[in-house]
Amino acid sequence: MAKRNGDARNGSADRVSSPQASVASLRRAALEPRSPLDKDLRKIERLEEATRAAARSRVAFGAALLFLVLTGLLAASQAQAGQSGLLMILAAVVGGYMALAIGANDVANNVGPAVGARALTMTGALALAALFECAGALIAGGGVVETISEGLIDPAQLPNANVVVWVMMSALLASALWVHLATYLGAPISTTHAIVGGVLGAGLVGLGPDAIDWGVVAQVFASWMLAPVAGGLVAAGLLAFVENSLIYQEDKIAAVRRWVPVLVASMAAVFSAFIAVNAFAHIWTVGVLPTATAAVLVFGLAYLAARPWVRTRSEGMENRNQNVRQLFRFPLIFAACLLSFAHGSNDVANAVGPLAAILENAGQDALIDSAEVPFWVMLLGASGISLGLFLFGPRIVRVVGERITNMNPMRAFCVALAAAATVLAASELGMPVSTTQTVVGAVFGIGFFREYAAKYSRRRRYYILTKKGRRLTVLPPVSQDELRRRKLVRRSHLIGIVATWAVTVPCAAALAALLYSAIDWIR
Repeated sequence: MAKRNGDARNGSADRVSSPQASVASLRRAALEPRSPLDKDLRKIERLEEATRAAARSRVAFGAALLFLVLTGLLAASQAQAGQSGLLMILAAVVGGYMALAIGANDVANNVGPAVGARALTMTGALALAALFECAGALIAGGGVVETISEGLIDPAQLPNANVVVWVMMSALLASALWVHLATYLGAPISTTHAIVGGVLGAGLVGLGPDAIDWGVVAQVFASWMLAPVAGGLVAAGLLAFVENSLIYQEDKIAAVRRWVPVLVASMAAVFSAFIAVNAFAHIWTVGVLPTATAAVLVFGLAYLAARPWVRTRSEGMENRNQNVRQLFRFPLIFAACLLSFAHGSNDVANAVGPLAAILENAGQDALIDSAEVPFWVMLLGASGISLGLFLFGPRIVRVVGERITNMNPMRAFCVALAAAATVLAASELGMPVSTTQTVVGAVFGIGFFREYAAKYSRRRRYYILTKKGRRLTVLPPVSQDELRRRKLVRRSHLIGIVATWAVTVPCAAALAALLYSAIDWIR
């Protein structure tokens, strides 16, 4: 009897000593079916969910197919004398396919943090991103696109315009297939790197290594390494500053009124310079001094506007961290819209640039190095990106916003501001970086900073009073087992995304080389 009582006491002690395990076991027990009827109902629910998912997939596939058919018909109606109607249709369909792939993968990164932070619903985020992507593509997409992508191929090495057509066709199709595969795997990648890899592979097979500017290739690989690291470091540093200035202050209301207007004004200044330098670079060239002057002016105006807004919102606000974080929702939505606008102005060229090269050089004897992009081609790219985001974008939105690390409005605000500042600084230094990789790198930086902060958490601090009445902060000891459990970044996503980034350029190049060889053999 005593032994049983001792066992019972030991068992209860074990249960008390591991509350996390008991909570988890109770949660599992609550979720477990308790009768054959419950099991049958669960099976029916899973079957219905699978049926709905399959129906959504069929609808998305049908809508994408309809878009490509309409794209081909539009291209056929725009064919000019001396141009092959079949070639025009094929080029437009491949360009539309690339636009869908860009929308499904690349665009989703801009709104992923906002969705993960619950600042926007999935539907609202998709609608805003589609609207601003279209606006960026049509307003600031530029009338002239460099058709020899990123200066990779020396135009003097091209024997005739026909080679350009099939090099660009192979590159466009290969990059679209690779981005499609990455989207299916749930890996956010840079479509710029995919198209660069496609042009590189097709150019090597069609023209030889002497036609490739290997300096540009080196810059692409350097940007792959620098962009995510720089974005992560800037985001982590920004989050550390924000948390120390707001979250860990005893009087949070006073801290909010002091620092939130500064942060909002800084975001407005950075994004004004970011839009001027990146979005409208095709329209005008802005120097460093005018950009800096305009940014300072925008900072002052935004600060004057933000102070009364923050004071009004903070009236009667409880001195809680959750209320402080919610003040970042509106600036975060604004940042996501501006990121989408800038992305639409830049990355639409990944679809319409090679397409414009194909359309301008088809049926020509002499090479046209740069091409005026017709409005219908720009509209095709903008609408394809928006449609791809709506149909296939939620997968990548969830990966970036929810599955890498936990997001809230304050962290997502740091991601957006860090990404814009990093890309802006890199642009001024003449370094080609990917906005996609910068955003994802910033998300990882936030997650790793949270892991670091969790080991020395100030949220769990408590105070003791000395005999003289002085208050000392004491941090409780943390066990090694607890430290190992604090993995706030999912390693599987980290490994998968980095691996996909590493192989994007070589895989797109290999695929484009195979496609060009097959096309050349058929011709």
